[in-house]
Amino acid sequence: MMETLKVPYGMRDHLPGEAARMRGLETKLVKLFSTWGYDEVSTPTIEYLDTLTLGGNALELHMFKLFDRGNETVALRHEMTTPIARLAASRLSEAPMPLKLSYCANVFRYEQAQTGRQCEFRQAGVELLGAGGAEADAEVIALAVASLSEAGLADFQISIGHAGFIRGLMEQAGLDAKSRENVEKALERHDLVELRRIMKTSGVSGKTAEILSEIPLLCGKKEIIDRVYPYALSEESRRSLDNLSEIYRMLGSYGAADNVMIDLGVVRDFGYYTGMVFEAYASGIGFPLAGGGRYDRLLSSFGTPCPATGFATGIERIAIALGESEEFAAPKDMFIAYAEGNREQAIHKAKEVRDDGHTAELAFTAMDEKTALKMKNEKGYSSLIYIK
Repeated sequence: MMETLKVPYGMRDHLPGEAARMRGLETKLVKLFSTWGYDEVSTPTIEYLDTLTLGGNALELHMFKLFDRGNETVALRHEMTTPIARLAASRLSEAPMPLKLSYCANVFRYEQAQTGRQCEFRQAGVELLGAGGAEADAEVIALAVASLSEAGLADFQISIGHAGFIRGLMEQAGLDAKSRENVEKALERHDLVELRRIMKTSGVSGKTAEILSEIPLLCGKKEIIDRVYPYALSEESRRSLDNLSEIYRMLGSYGAADNVMIDLGVVRDFGYYTGMVFEAYASGIGFPLAGGGRYDRLLSSFGTPCPATGFATGIERIAIALGESEEFAAPKDMFIAYAEGNREQAIHKAKEVRDDGHTAELAFTAMDEKTALKMKNEKGYSSLIYIK
């Protein structure tokens, strides 16, 4: 195939129908965010690399980087939280807190392309800045539940954990920096064998070693917190469990608890997240549809210390989870054709139909009724208006 007919690695086209479906999903989510009091914002596709990596960023290797005409290094945004933090710390620094912001945007990461993962993808999400309590975390999780429901998903689960619980347990175990790093990597892989090996070689024993080794299995409802609480001896691990309990209790008030599980093995970037973390999964889908958590340190990097929490959903991933549903397909109501000499009447009819809120395609040339019917069927319209 000619190179000019290809798209770059990890990029893709969205065909008619598919593009309309994606737009329908985005429209539903943006409207939902607005009803919860979140104001939509938009940031540049390209940011200075120093901005996107402020405070350190493990994703720098996955960024698309380039130079502008001033020889400054810039990059395509790889996620939306950092650009929004920049926006909040600069243009919105005098705005009343808490700031409730939403977005729907393309982001770019260079990684191995596969189902549900492309180098360019669409995200919709919210950032709640300036609220540090469990109340804010509960709202963000409840909104994530509402978002997936609004998108049309029925069978999904939100798994919530806490970065502080794991950090507290590692402190309690007396692990050195290298052992902590190895534990974090093993947790990301859910590698129980490696976790047990680390406990053994580090000399950690007893209930602390047992819990650290079993973290990927600690999943359930509130009873999971009750089960491990007696063995969480550090202040940070106990405070984290108390925080999870309060969040879970509030989710009951939102009517969202049925879709939520406590999963102490949920691991997201330890260097970034400071508290509650969560991921959303749907039946039969092997990748998260949404994810987020509390990141209280990020805005300090922009000179504006501020608690923050939020989440993002993958639009393409939700579309995959929904399967072949036609719910978001653009309506194709009427194909309007006409016999020779009747174009003016057909134009007036098309305007009348569109003014009534229907979609209508007007033929460009006169044709007989049989040809018009064939074209109507080929184009997928539900009905034909033929002007004789």
